[in-house]
Amino acid sequence: MSTTKKGQTEEPNTLRYSDQELAEFKEIILQKLDKARNDLEILRQAYTNNGENDINDTSPTFKVLEEGYQVLSKEENARLAVRQQKFIASLEAALVRIENKTYGICRATGKLISKERLRIVPHATLSIDAKLNQHKPSQQ
Repeated sequence: MSTTKKGQTEEPNTLRYSDQELAEFKEIILQKLDKARNDLEILRQAYTNNGENDINDTSPTFKVLEEGYQVLSKEENARLAVRQQKFIASLEAALVRIENKTYGICRATGKLISKERLRIVPHATLSIDAKLNQHKPSQQ
């Protein structure tokens, strides 16, 4: 067993996070998942116009402008809803990885992703180094 510097754990050499650490990450993910689902519901209501105030009694010119804005707004809200659904799916996949005890392992390097990164981006599957290398052009 090698000694650690300043009492720090040697995360890169560890195969996985402890059950206690996984429980901490699970709580973070569940909180984000709850918020994401609420946000998705708000977006869905916005692009389906539930509870919309009708503009039938306003002038025809205003009505055309308002309808054009509503179409644009509906399209944008629909795009945001699709993005939110992908985020929710990523968080749900992270929960599966926690249950499988494979959470926090970089899919490119096989090393642990830093706790700091996982606290900020709990659905991350790549370490910072792997993510940065992913965007660099290969030098051959």
